[in-house]
Amino acid sequence: MKKFFTSESVTEGHPDKLCDNISDAIVDEILKQDPEARCAVECCAAYDRLLIMGEVTTFAEVDYEKIARNTIQNIGYKHGSFAFDKCKIDVAVHRQSPDIAMGVDRTQSADIRDSFGAGDQGMMFGYACRETEELMPLPIALAHRLAFRLAEVRKSGLLDYLRPDGKTQVTVEYDGKIPKRIDAIVVSAQHNSKVTQENLKRDILKHVIGIVPKELLDENTKYFINPTGRFEIGGPEGDSGLTGRKIIVDTYGGRCAHGGGAFSGKDCTKVDRSAAYMARFICKNLVAAGLCDEVELQVAYAIGIAKPVSVFVDTFGTGKLDDGEIADIVLKEFDLRPYSIIQTLELRKPIYLRTAAYGHFGKAGLPWERLTKVEDLKKYL
Repeated sequence: MKKFFTSESVTEGHPDKLCDNISDAIVDEILKQDPEARCAVECCAAYDRLLIMGEVTTFAEVDYEKIARNTIQNIGYKHGSFAFDKCKIDVAVHRQSPDIAMGVDRTQSADIRDSFGAGDQGMMFGYACRETEELMPLPIALAHRLAFRLAEVRKSGLLDYLRPDGKTQVTVEYDGKIPKRIDAIVVSAQHNSKVTQENLKRDILKHVIGIVPKELLDENTKYFINPTGRFEIGGPEGDSGLTGRKIIVDTYGGRCAHGGGAFSGKDCTKVDRSAAYMARFICKNLVAAGLCDEVELQVAYAIGIAKPVSVFVDTFGTGKLDDGEIADIVLKEFDLRPYSIIQTLELRKPIYLRTAAYGHFGKAGLPWERLTKVEDLKKYL
């Protein structure tokens, strides 16, 4: 049966992603000095202003404004009627609420893993499938590649008229569960006032869309390049930005459910982030081990409680075992208590800026992308 599925991505210069980058740059700087720090940092950007806000408990000395300006400049905001690297920055950061800290602070327990509660309530999801080498859905994987390529050709000078803001979107046609072809590609790229639309469309088609595997394209594939005509005003000058607003871009492109919690700006005691990373780790290892071809995992927590209140598995009919049996395997083979998640995935290291753009999943080198449990899981086949 023919069906279509679409996912989008955005560049690091998109106003929301600019805020994610600043938030995670701050988290990394704090963790370099204080791995035990508590962080929940968000940013709001609009035209000529940036607000850095949130809760931080640490002994680290942090120059929030300097980190923000360095991040803005590294992304490339030095052009336009207003250069955002000269924006006014307000900082409203205070210590973590003691009511929240009480749920995470270690209590007197015989097992340290039970003495470290979840930093919040909520449900988190993980996902993996066989559509790509990195076990990610094809639409979001391609959308990320195109968005990354937009930034790459800008920064290298190959297309030096481009500016930091940009968006991509890919529609894949499926035959049942098998991806067959790309039906449509959308690229919106911010640019200077001098380039013509004809040259921009030609260059984007050649140097950006040109990286898409040719076997996925055909004479019926549709291309929409800057479909509104012009895209000169972008970034915070054109639209406000907010940390944590691109949660579907950050995860699986809409392929699976989402609990609603954002990632960027949070330290690993926040299960919104750490448990979502663990859920991806589990799903990827389940698929790689051959227990299923596709899987979605939900875990849910109560604030201050170490063990999840529920674990749910859906293999969409591809499991070699019953979904309930696989859920039991997950509980047996993976420790889902926050302390154990942090230790397993080494989440107290300053690794988060790498995740702030082009997705948190499917990137080589991140600890939750490792296939270290495959052999342990194969014994259940």
